[in-house]
Amino acid sequence: MILTALSQYYDRLIDDPDPDTGRSSVPAFGFSEEKIGYVLVLSTDGQLLDVINHLETSGKKPQAKKMSVPRPEKRTSGIQPNFLWDKSAYVLGVQANPDKKVNKEMPWIESAKIFDAFKQRHIDVFELCDDEGLSALVKFLQQWRFEHIDESPCSHDMLHTNLVFQLDGDHCYLHEREAVKKQWARLLDSSTQTVESHCLVTGKKEKIARLHPSIKGVFGGQSSGGSIVSFNSESYESYGKSQGENAPVSELAAFKYTAILNYLLNRDNKRCFSVGDASTVFWAVAAGGGKIQKAEQLFMQTVNPSDDGEAAQLNPLVEKISQGQPLKEFAPDIDPSTRFYLLGLAPNAARLSIRYWLDTSFGELAQHMAEHFSDLSMDPLPWNKPPSVFRLLIELAPYRPGQKSSAKDIPPHLAGEMMRSILTGNRYPHSLLAQLVLRIRTDGHISSLRIAMIKAVLHRNHRKHLITKGVPMSLNKNFDNDAYQTGRLFAVLERIQSSAIKGANATITDRYFGTASTVPYSVFPRLLAGSKNHLSKIRKSKPGYAVNLDKDITAVIAKLPPEFAKHFSIEDQGRFSIGYYHQREKYFTSSNSESEQENSITS
Repeated sequence: MILTALSQYYDRLIDDPDPDTGRSSVPAFGFSEEKIGYVLVLSTDGQLLDVINHLETSGKKPQAKKMSVPRPEKRTSGIQPNFLWDKSAYVLGVQANPDKKVNKEMPWIESAKIFDAFKQRHIDVFELCDDEGLSALVKFLQQWRFEHIDESPCSHDMLHTNLVFQLDGDHCYLHEREAVKKQWARLLDSSTQTVESHCLVTGKKEKIARLHPSIKGVFGGQSSGGSIVSFNSESYESYGKSQGENAPVSELAAFKYTAILNYLLNRDNKRCFSVGDASTVFWAVAAGGGKIQKAEQLFMQTVNPSDDGEAAQLNPLVEKISQGQPLKEFAPDIDPSTRFYLLGLAPNAARLSIRYWLDTSFGELAQHMAEHFSDLSMDPLPWNKPPSVFRLLIELAPYRPGQKSSAKDIPPHLAGEMMRSILTGNRYPHSLLAQLVLRIRTDGHISSLRIAMIKAVLHRNHRKHLITKGVPMSLNKNFDNDAYQTGRLFAVLERIQSSAIKGANATITDRYFGTASTVPYSVFPRLLAGSKNHLSKIRKSKPGYAVNLDKDITAVIAKLPPEFAKHFSIEDQGRFSIGYYHQREKYFTSSNSESEQENSITS
């Protein structure tokens, strides 16, 4: 089903060329989008006349731009020259000298064996061809020698990029000439296996791909690319079938789904974002191109906000999604029935793992996103703008004061599971609550987003009838849960301590939060005894404020049983954290300072 949807999307794009360039966004069969750094300009007699750079210079560092070229060979081992393009080692017989830092006069060394393979392949194919451009290439390869490199227009920068050819005076590259395209088509047909079977994608009996083209661009994957479908060991094969015969996919279907994945994984096309170790690609299918683009942009800005001008214009719509407003009320130009596809890929050595796959409608997807933000919501709202998925996941990484949390510390399995939960509306990962509680206990960072995520897990589980008791959105003094009320009590005790001892190096939260939230019986009697001394100190300077805090303790204890609990479950540890947070925020928002609180009491 996944490969079928990808192949169908390829067909839509190949038949819908860009109105500005007249070219399709995806390469034709047998071609691939590859990064090309330089163009070698040849004369008709095979002389290297010039080298033209094909670099993008708008960024900080020049980067090779992509170009549609004959698809690359799949290099697992050995020498495999590409057709009419390749690295300098193949095209010119030179490669970087590993000792160039020591010997600066020889930045490159000869790679004759690799060059000979490239030369022989093209001479075998084009030697008898009467095309002017191809004849020029054959002459160049026959007369080129490693010694010519210093006298040529080549530069050291060419060593790490791919090269293509162009005939002097032509407006197209050598691989774009009609004679070359016909020859390449014949080569593709002759190189295809004769094994035929029913294709799993099309259902037709066709020639089966032995090896599928590489998929590049997955975050953390190999630079040479990876595969979704591959069999390289006898232990994975059955019934005497080898490699691609074990999962029969036609040459054309294999090309289509890999070509469209490489297109989607290209970040410049803005249909891909990374969450943890998973790269998520998405696309929409609808009747109108404008509707598709609007739906894709809105989804991207919702899950992975961008600050650029075009994307920022969608922020008001994102806000409305987070508030749960129906799609037709704020985006009538987006059809809720628009089909929307999402695929999460994660690297696994030379293979790619599928983390999640979703085939849904945009209306249903927007509803699930609204439910996600609703589950996260608290009073006061713990964000200025709806948080991205990454912003939530980074809260699972260890907090180190003065340091930025690293995405590498996000638990990989939780990233994919949480993304799937958000997109499908299913329960959040079972281990998410435990991870959040553990992080708070370990590093003591009780952030608003961590509490919001705890609340989201408990609220969704309660909404789906997985647990009997949920949690309030804001401070609820009458909420019937011992863990929640115990968390409130801990916040009151913290307030008393901080009011009595200004600038203390460590608060009771720093020292006892983990113990208080798991085994309250072992720590609260001592904390209550200590609070009496703190209240005595506060009464000397602020008697009215001390009375107010004492009333808070009395009111909370009245909601608790005679003895503190011996142990809290993981759900109750989450409720403890929420109760603590609600009470603490109430102190922060009820007044601007302790003196204002005292004045309001005494008046």
